Amino acid sequence: MNGAHTLVETFLKNNVDTCFANPGTSEMHFVAALDAQTDMRCVLCLFEGGASGAADGYYRMKQDVAATLLHLGPGFGNAFANLHNARKAGSGIVNVVGDHASYHLPYESPLKGDIDGVSGAVSHWTRRAPDAGSVAVDGAAAISAARANNGQIATLILPANTAWDPASASVAAPAPPALHRPRDADIDAAAARLRAPGAALMVGGAALWGEGLARAGRIAAATGAILVTDTLVGRVGRGAGTPMARMLPYAVEAKVAAMSDITSLTLIGTERPVTFFAYPGKPSLPEPRDAAIMPLCAPDMDIAWTLDALAQATGAAKAAPKQQALTLPDLPQGGAIDLTKIGDVLAALMPEGAILCNEGVTAAFHIMPQLTGARPHDMLGVSGGAIGWSLPGAVGAAIACPDRRVIVFVGDGSAMYNIQALWTMARESLDITVIVVANRGYQILRDELVNVGVERYGANAQAMFDVDNPLLDWAGLARGHGVPSHRAEGIDGFTKALGQSLAEPGPALIEVVCPD
Repeated sequence: MNGAHTLVETFLKNNVDTCFANPGTSEMHFVAALDAQTDMRCVLCLFEGGASGAADGYYRMKQDVAATLLHLGPGFGNAFANLHNARKAGSGIVNVVGDHASYHLPYESPLKGDIDGVSGAVSHWTRRAPDAGSVAVDGAAAISAARANNGQIATLILPANTAWDPASASVAAPAPPALHRPRDADIDAAAARLRAPGAALMVGGAALWGEGLARAGRIAAATGAILVTDTLVGRVGRGAGTPMARMLPYAVEAKVAAMSDITSLTLIGTERPVTFFAYPGKPSLPEPRDAAIMPLCAPDMDIAWTLDALAQATGAAKAAPKQQALTLPDLPQGGAIDLTKIGDVLAALMPEGAILCNEGVTAAFHIMPQLTGARPHDMLGVSGGAIGWSLPGAVGAAIACPDRRVIVFVGDGSAMYNIQALWTMARESLDITVIVVANRGYQILRDELVNVGVERYGANAQAMFDVDNPLLDWAGLARGHGVPSHRAEGIDGFTKALGQSLAEPGPALIEVVCPD
């Protein structure tokens, strides 16, 4: 047995049984160890950003960690953007990064890089295995770190010789430390504050879906507080039966308006709201200046306990929150495609329990309001704002929840960042429907230029915003990656393509050409 075998056995002993991989030479002994264990599911991603994005989507839905296998510093660098999204979403991931053998590192080989430094910029925990005998212990510590504080990024750097040198046994991971909880006095103060006029309860993390969201809704109903969620969140329960909540919009002016009636903001599982970017003459903080901002439970604290304690303090156990009704639109008949009609079709046909990976950016502003009364579903967003998340995120979500249909709503510019994930969807026969809105450009950049005060622009800016000349053939690109595809011609064509995809197993892509 060598160090690599002890690491894989340590993973399996601690219920880490999925690895999203993009290996290279330094990881070959770890690959051989993975190959020896049929209980380990290995998913090949053709770009490291696909591996990290998939591990993120997996955690968001399963609430437990998967591993990634990355190749040296450049491989970790390729994974960085989606690790950033994972960190902002509060996802737990165990990264295994192969490095050169320790005795080879003094030499300036081509792939030598500062893995420790790059990892430290996004990981909560980083450790370099010093020898083969330490690999299992370090792997167990990485698992524990990834599961701590409601989910963290843990990175284990594995020099090649620590993988191939002899080692003895696997190790059980220690339980992560107990989560911190608010003081009783803080719970009582929050209960009193939420009963005051203009009080708002803003929730995040596990308070955004399932019983957590239901309990937050009961607290809001019992106290009369406004229930608020942030703009981009890792996961949120939506649709019929979910408590009514005010989701803060993206645009600065709209976000300020949405908070204008708030006198106090109690935070559970989330940070203070902030505008996405700074703009000349516009505020960074959207709440009124005299509003009291009261953090009760940070994202890395015990959210479930806090909600339970606050529910008891407010007498919310039997409160009936105002819930979203089931309001399915009629299917539009005939005519050209527009975004509102796409939203109507999606709301009418989306099955109960669907997982919606939303990276529509500007198009989503028109689509998502149509889905508020759809059948119950979970929506996953680009929590860290680094585009290119939704396609690999859908891979991870589909593997975590094989009994649920995953739907991706993404713009053509964003989809190009990790297009290789289409191949993984086909390889793994995942039940994913990808809807690509082809507006032939980065519409968000056109809007942002106006937001910073530039209302006219010329050929150079246009060239950096448009995705045409040549046009991207999404139907052809999907087929080239092994995914059946359709190009919707009119709203009836979109309705037919979506219905067919949702009724059949496996992946499919629908290209929607839309000017907005």
